[in-house]
Amino acid sequence: MEELKVFCPATIANVSCGFDVLGLALAKVGDEMTIKKTREPGITISKIEGQDLPLDTDHNVAGVAAKALLQQLGDSYHGGFDIAIHKKIKPGSGIGSSAASAAGAVAGINQLLDHPFSQTALVRFAMQGEKLASGVAHADNVAPAILGGFTLVRSYEPLDIIKIPTPSLLYATILHPQIEIKTADSRKILKTSITLQSGIKQWGNLGGLIAGLYTNDYELIGRSLEDHIIEPIRSILIPGYDIVKQVALKTGALGVGISGSGPSIFALSKGKETAERVAEKMYDNYDTIGLEFDMHISPIASQGVHLI
Repeated sequence: MEELKVFCPATIANVSCGFDVLGLALAKVGDEMTIKKTREPGITISKIEGQDLPLDTDHNVAGVAAKALLQQLGDSYHGGFDIAIHKKIKPGSGIGSSAASAAGAVAGINQLLDHPFSQTALVRFAMQGEKLASGVAHADNVAPAILGGFTLVRSYEPLDIIKIPTPSLLYATILHPQIEIKTADSRKILKTSITLQSGIKQWGNLGGLIAGLYTNDYELIGRSLEDHIIEPIRSILIPGYDIVKQVALKTGALGVGISGSGPSIFALSKGKETAERVAEKMYDNYDTIGLEFDMHISPIASQGVHLI
């Protein structure tokens, strides 16, 4: 295979109680990327549609991630790759724009080379793109973008990623206000220490959420979608957050939280019909705030980056 086209899913990171360790991939929202082999060594980004982003590989997350992969290959591969990106996820949206680009690049190249690297290795390469974007090499977006479904980063050193089963009726509704919150900036406002009481609540919720996903217990999932540490701080940056959260919960959402570093707000629901009703109510209430916004409804993706 000399060329391929892949779908690179958007992602929701943290999922309320799993800051920097939990994430999920969306089936209906994402970027598209075309990658082809070249005789010239190295990585070239020839085209980016949809967003104004740098073509310079050292300043583009896809380029940085792909270069990390090529560096690991060393002298075993003498060619290069050309990457063209159709960005449908807006940077700064909080649904993994940088992760989609980084994951798509490394997963696509790995397929063109007949899979020399494991999925964990691909996550490690893609994390270098995240480091460029946010200053921190986190994996809670790139892991689900590559593996699909829910993923848990049990450990960063060594990197240990676990794919979590997804209940079949679980749907995500996302409201994306048209403001940009840079991940690097949103991390700066976080506290560097927490109380033991807050930690106990958070660990209990994370364990409960994982248990609910494994057992298809939607009520347990809903009870566990609480964030006592990050949400109280980051929600201040998102206009209308509390109003949208309350109306979504009253409409039947299992839980509501901040997607990644924001500004996107996500709600998880049991069933497509409930997710659509939640979207309608979220839309109606946010429409009064005076900000432009996008809405998405999607099941959880069963697979990560894949051929289209």
